[in-house]
Amino acid sequence: MANYVTGTSDKSRGTALALCIFGGWLGLHQFYVGRIGKGILYACTFGLVCLGWIGDIMKILNRSFTDNVGNPLRH
Repeated sequence: MANYVTGTSDKSRGTALALCIFGGWLGLHQFYVGRIGKGILYACTFGLVCLGWIGDIMKILNRSFTDNVGNPLRH
């Protein structure tokens, strides 16, 4: 059996952006992409005092936001 990497995530960039805009301070977008620990951190620190939340919106818009295994989100 051959193992392969798809190169892109099965998670949607649009969904991640919507979750980040409306629930980023709770870390909803982090939970969505599989980063449970970071999601809990965002929930406990109000999105890392809003700076991480705003930074993640910028990363998603610039297409540099990745899922928990480092794959870029699909369009």
